[in-house]
Amino acid sequence: MKKKASLSNPAIFGRQVNLRPLPWLIIVILSFILAELPHTLFPRWIQKYPPGWRLPLADWISAFMHWLTVDAHLGPLTVSGFTRALSRFLDLPLQLASMVLATGILKGEGSEAVMLFPPVPWFALIIAVAVLSWRMRGWRLAVGMTIGFLYLAVFGQWTSAMVTLASVLVAALLSATGGLVLGLLCVRSPLFGRFLSPLLDVAQTMPVFAYLLPMLILFGFGPVSAMIATVIYAIPPMVRVTVVAIQGVPDELRSLGSMTGCTRRQMTWRILLPTALPGLMVGVNQVIMLSLNVVIIASMIGAGGLGWDVLGALRRLDIGGGLEAGLAITVLAVMLDRFAQALVPDTRRSTPESSHPRSLVAGTLLLAGLLWVAAAIWPAIAHYPDSARLSTGPFWNDLVSWININFHDPLDVIKTFMLLHVLMPVKRFMLALPWPWVVTIITLAGLRLGGIRLALTVGLMCSFMAVVGLWQPAMITLYLCGVSVLIAMLLGVPVGVLATQRPWLMKSVEVFIDTLQTLPAFVYLIPIVMLFRVGDFTAMIGIVLYAIAPAIRYTAHGISHVPAPLIEAGIMTGCTSRQILRRIRLPHALPDMLLGLNQTILLALSMLVITALVGTRDLGQVTYAALSKADVGQGVVAGLCVAFIGMISDRFIRHSIRQPGM
Repeated sequence: MKKKASLSNPAIFGRQVNLRPLPWLIIVILSFILAELPHTLFPRWIQKYPPGWRLPLADWISAFMHWLTVDAHLGPLTVSGFTRALSRFLDLPLQLASMVLATGILKGEGSEAVMLFPPVPWFALIIAVAVLSWRMRGWRLAVGMTIGFLYLAVFGQWTSAMVTLASVLVAALLSATGGLVLGLLCVRSPLFGRFLSPLLDVAQTMPVFAYLLPMLILFGFGPVSAMIATVIYAIPPMVRVTVVAIQGVPDELRSLGSMTGCTRRQMTWRILLPTALPGLMVGVNQVIMLSLNVVIIASMIGAGGLGWDVLGALRRLDIGGGLEAGLAITVLAVMLDRFAQALVPDTRRSTPESSHPRSLVAGTLLLAGLLWVAAAIWPAIAHYPDSARLSTGPFWNDLVSWININFHDPLDVIKTFMLLHVLMPVKRFMLALPWPWVVTIITLAGLRLGGIRLALTVGLMCSFMAVVGLWQPAMITLYLCGVSVLIAMLLGVPVGVLATQRPWLMKSVEVFIDTLQTLPAFVYLIPIVMLFRVGDFTAMIGIVLYAIAPAIRYTAHGISHVPAPLIEAGIMTGCTSRQILRRIRLPHALPDMLLGLNQTILLALSMLVITALVGTRDLGQVTYAALSKADVGQGVVAGLCVAFIGMISDRFIRHSIRQPGM
């Protein structure tokens, strides 16, 4: 019989996880007792935050926005006049991109508009993109880009996709440029970085719905407001990636620059940025993905494009149309990701110059330009023929209908069981807890994990939800997010563990989670609503699907990156495969799994706001209702509550993971 190993210490190779025991059992028992006791035993102010104590922050914000747009002045202009002028300025690159890709050059407006020159026709753009891709990375990228654009044309998504592409390109360019500048400022001034960090946290965790309305009031209804909201949502990752990439430049290169007499500007543009370029492109990819993730929400205030198509399909419960438009967004995301990666020079690849002659590339681009001119002369050839278009919409609609007809009873049993035995009991428990008790638990947990500073931070954030009068929606948000995240982790962690042990499964899982991460969140809701109708159970399924990817990915990464000497030590001590997994791999992977938990929570919170469209009564519903009623203050306050929930979980998880020297 093999001897059992004793390798169970979570502090492995400098990866220390804070596992100091908290009296959680006593706290849980007391919480159940408090939740079950009759409410008459407590003063009314303990059970429900008194309305007279509430802070009218929402009213103050709404009044401030009214003053800002009506009475405030910047020199001779009102703030509203200044923002509208800025909107017209920002609309110029957006109009230029739209004219080239989607609308062409028009004279007049609305139904009276006359096209003077068409946009780039589908075949000319495919030729141009294919030859550029071939020039940068060879035939594989060229074939992939060609197939992707052909999909958009063949399935009738070309026009909407070009509108979305124009918006994303401009928004991504502004986000990447702004994030690069802010990241450089953070590197040069640590004080500025500490000031900017909480603002980035709020921008990244606050629902997009919350700042759509201020953008709408300041910049007017239309694609510019949607673009600015997209930039705010997409810029934080670029800032953080820039800081990490610049700080990761080797000291030897910095010393070399100093020895050669480089000025600060020369050091930045000739040494730091070129060296950090691969890392910076990771930030660019994140910006593109986040920009595409917002296109549907931004379509509510006039962005148009594929986002509007998906939103319309959701309202009609058209699974086929929504899925095709959603897949078109996914195709765009994949193509832009691959093209952005190809912009980084690959030092490992040495292609002879003769294999990609510049004259051939220039000639092909000239041919694409001539075809564009030909489309202006003969407009009939500019559009993909309707007779050659394909559609999978009827298939998906019939499939969902078939499932609904043949499996209605089993699905209804599952839904009823989850509602009666999981969702509703947890919801009643969370709503029954006195708000001072929850605030006390959060504060004590912060004190235990990070000291007085963390305790004050998380305690104030938690108290904020009661003070502004949104305690009940916050508890519903916490319950629905908590149950969904728990299910996502219970499913994602085993899948991540199994995927590391079976390479074929890993490839399938990667395709699955890549699709989940790039497919718009709204697309998940269409078949789920058709199968389960609206309600908390539908929202839970959508959240789990959207948030499960980090649970799988981070678990697989942690399990597969255990140092080989540690595994060999376990084998030498007689550990079985199960013991190695349980006592070596899992403890070592725990920090990565906690990071995956953190990302899962953030994705769940962002999806919660979208699930407000299917009948939830949480903070997402408050935010969405505020947008529909043009209540800026209520939308911002509800968005801050969502952001604070995400920031509390982030602070707790980060303080649970201790690196050496922290």
